[in-house]
Amino acid sequence: MTQPRYFRAARMTAASLVVGAMLLTGCTANVSKTNASDAGANASAFLTIPREDMGTFVQNFNPFAPTVNPMVQQSIYESLLIFNPAKGDTVPWLATEWKAAEDGKSVTFTLRDGVKWSDGQPLVAEDVAYTFELQKKIKGGFEYLDTVTAEGNNVTFNFNKPWSPALYDIGQLIILPKHIWAALPDPEKDANANPVGTGPYTEVDTFQAQSFVLKKNPNYWQPEKQKIAGIKMLAFAGNDGANLAAANGDVDWAPQYIPNIEKTFVSKDKEHRQYWFPPTGAMINWQLNTTKAPFNDVDVRKALSMAVDRDQVTKIGMSGYAKPADCTGLSGNYETWKNANVKDNCTWTNHDVQKANELLDKAGYPKGADGKRTLKDGTPFEFKISVGATSSDWLSVANVISQNLAEVGVTAKVESPDWAAVVAGYETGDFDSGIVWSANDPSPYKYFNTTMGTSTVKPVGTKTFDNYHRFGDAKADALLADFAAEGDESKQKDLANKLQEEYNDAAPVVPLFSGPEWGAFNDTRFTGWPTAENPYATLSVRSPTTVLVLTTLEPRA
Repeated sequence: MTQPRYFRAARMTAASLVVGAMLLTGCTANVSKTNASDAGANASAFLTIPREDMGTFVQNFNPFAPTVNPMVQQSIYESLLIFNPAKGDTVPWLATEWKAAEDGKSVTFTLRDGVKWSDGQPLVAEDVAYTFELQKKIKGGFEYLDTVTAEGNNVTFNFNKPWSPALYDIGQLIILPKHIWAALPDPEKDANANPVGTGPYTEVDTFQAQSFVLKKNPNYWQPEKQKIAGIKMLAFAGNDGANLAAANGDVDWAPQYIPNIEKTFVSKDKEHRQYWFPPTGAMINWQLNTTKAPFNDVDVRKALSMAVDRDQVTKIGMSGYAKPADCTGLSGNYETWKNANVKDNCTWTNHDVQKANELLDKAGYPKGADGKRTLKDGTPFEFKISVGATSSDWLSVANVISQNLAEVGVTAKVESPDWAAVVAGYETGDFDSGIVWSANDPSPYKYFNTTMGTSTVKPVGTKTFDNYHRFGDAKADALLADFAAEGDESKQKDLANKLQEEYNDAAPVVPLFSGPEWGAFNDTRFTGWPTAENPYATLSVRSPTTVLVLTTLEPRA
């Protein structure tokens, strides 16, 4: 899931099954279904989308909030550019062009003429400069960024060292209006209940705990592309409720995991229902907290990895939609970056119970008479796998892993509170292990930096939004520094090959599978959806490409 740096919104929200049941039996779903069946009202209908991991909504559209509401980063606010992993191209957005300095120490963006905020004020270069000032103050990051200067319609970002990953790091951050945010007493905590943005759908209309509507931005810079009347978001307390809504035709866009989708969704209306799961999502990792023994032992990490049957994980946990990981650690988004030698000679991502047992024995974690292993202090070799309760797919994955580990004498208990509690533990280091998404930028730099870079390691008790497993590698640091300073992609690929070799040696995390970009749709009311034949965007509603879909769809005539 490629996500802006404000906060990883996916899979992070506390939800109530009771609320979800209320939604399924209450008026919200019924209204949506009635609306969907009225073909004559398509022009005035709202594009209806479920959010499967939010049992309730709170009227807070602050992108710095711990839990970011749907569409804040996709429809209300926009970025300078958009990278589309499905096609591998970059789309100019609020910026029309950009140029990096030859020494790699700056990049200048030229803003698009005529863009206005939804309150009618013009977008100016000072808005961009202020956004980065505010981002650094509230969330940190951008350590390489020295100054941001606004001059006319240009914004120049000056770095304290050559930094090639900056283009997308900067280019895909959503931009905020200085005239609004600079006047707030506490920008980090303000609810931003009535947001002002440059996006296509910014106007909060009806807002309820289980649904809200965003209507057209009256000053959008592409009015000809605002062909749908608005967006209606529905809150669900898990995949099951959202999937039922999709099966019943209550929603137009179904971006969540749907098991056996051909039977449960497509078969009900083959003429109008489709799905597309490009393998361009983030690598899904099983992260082991390396601040705790025995996870600080590379042999243990590799042994536990070999105990996992990834074919079973992807077949049972992901309904066969995902591709098992290999020793490069890279998802399908980076096929052209993969080191063929590392990929073709994998050992520790292959399922091999015998070798897993041998490695654990060698590492000093013996089996007792009962077949269960003990740690070096004699206590049971057991730990928890933490996954949010609303994610039925990842819970299935965790349960498969737990069963696999039992075959090598290790006990893993699946713990499933709400996502807010799970992520809070990840952030502070108060967890044993967990199923976690990863960075998914256009180049693999950030993936390797957040899995092996010592700069991303925070002490236990200090919050981090990356590198939950808290692993750093000095060899990787040197390669990462060279990568960041190198502007030539062919040379970057040479460095990426070496990073994969180090990843293969160190096993910082246990890569499980390349995450599909979930997406299904019902085109009864709206047409123009991205597909494998027309991959102008993915079908994710949480990625930078979402706005490309919102500005392409149109009501069915």
